[in-house]
Amino acid sequence: MEHHVDLPVTSRVTNADLAFLAMDSGAVPEQFAVVLVLDAGFDVARGARVLGERTGHIPRLRQRLVRGPGRGAWEPDPGFDAARHVVQLRSHRPGDERALLEAVMPEVTRRLRRDRPLWRAVLVTGLEHDRAALVLIVHHALVDGLGGLEILRELCDDAEPGGEGRSGEGGSGHGRWRSLRDAMSAGGGFFPGRLAPSSLLRPTGRRRRAIAIHADLAAVRETAHRSGATVNAAVLVAVTGALQRLLEQRGERPGPIRVSVPVAGRRTGGGNAVSPLLLSVPGNGSRDHRMAQVAADTRARRSGATGPAPIALLGGLFRLLAAAGGYRWYMNHQRRLHIVVSYLRGPAGPVHFAGAPVRTMIPIVPGGDSNLTLSCQALSYGGDLTVTAVADPDRCPDLDIFARQLKLELDAVAGPNGS
Repeated sequence: MEHHVDLPVTSRVTNADLAFLAMDSGAVPEQFAVVLVLDAGFDVARGARVLGERTGHIPRLRQRLVRGPGRGAWEPDPGFDAARHVVQLRSHRPGDERALLEAVMPEVTRRLRRDRPLWRAVLVTGLEHDRAALVLIVHHALVDGLGGLEILRELCDDAEPGGEGRSGEGGSGHGRWRSLRDAMSAGGGFFPGRLAPSSLLRPTGRRRRAIAIHADLAAVRETAHRSGATVNAAVLVAVTGALQRLLEQRGERPGPIRVSVPVAGRRTGGGNAVSPLLLSVPGNGSRDHRMAQVAADTRARRSGATGPAPIALLGGLFRLLAAAGGYRWYMNHQRRLHIVVSYLRGPAGPVHFAGAPVRTMIPIVPGGDSNLTLSCQALSYGGDLTVTAVADPDRCPDLDIFARQLKLELDAVAGPNGS
């Protein structure tokens, strides 16, 4: 694979970067992916060459973490070769979206090597209608979701060159503790109240399964705006509504669903600038009322989540606790939240990779080791809104039921009346 590289660039390591590395000690790595489904006619050999050429010009994709005095640094990999990061595989039959996700999940959950840049690309063939797919897998320590989209834009044909930067981390002294107080408050406080036992909360294993659900973005946005809400609020109401139905079918009596929503903070470029916002989403009332309530709650409390995340502000203390197993123990016993639901705005118009139009973008976040048996990631691209449900199939064997309920909820939001 041919590639040409720019001059070396070194970036500082942040507390957030080190925190995600410290968290990554379980069976499921702290990685995420975006799947680009490509139209018919995609040339795999050309795609591999394009990846080699373009990754050579993206500093983040050439950097590996080098530990040294202090925190260390993200430094250029002296042996960088894009070919070592690219895998080719063939989709399972019949090559539809479900088969594609089944084929790529083992790669998404396969641990990235720490001695090289923390990313992997998978080129998938054998899809229906002579389509193919590009899967970009990155470690949370390298970039957050927004940073991943920025890298993706630079890999695509339509991208303009992007800048390189890192997020701030909240200063020091009194300002740092004030930031920690605000971030913890947005995340529900130190003691948000213990949730009742639920089948949603059981320690998970190493397996993951994903199903993608699609909706018309413009219709969802229009319905949300009529209620004074956002697409994010509509997604949260649809996901929690589907969870309510799922729990009812399991014979449980669900109350409000407590959701952790990653919020993008102030950033100066790529890097980690995401902090959790904890919301209690009601299960009663009309969809319009619930969307308006979620949107109002989000507006009132999100400012505290736009600064550095608690794991970054705690710095070495968090890493020490994680190294001692404290983080993994907590995440397998927590009663703070039921589910994590994220939403990212992708490209508003069509993009191409290696000359092929991108039909669909599908996000996948395996979720790491925890007792959260199910999570959802939403991504908009063009006129499509895709919500991916990811679950431990042993702890959530009825993922198909949840997906059907979520499809019904999203269709109801996007329908003529939207309520």
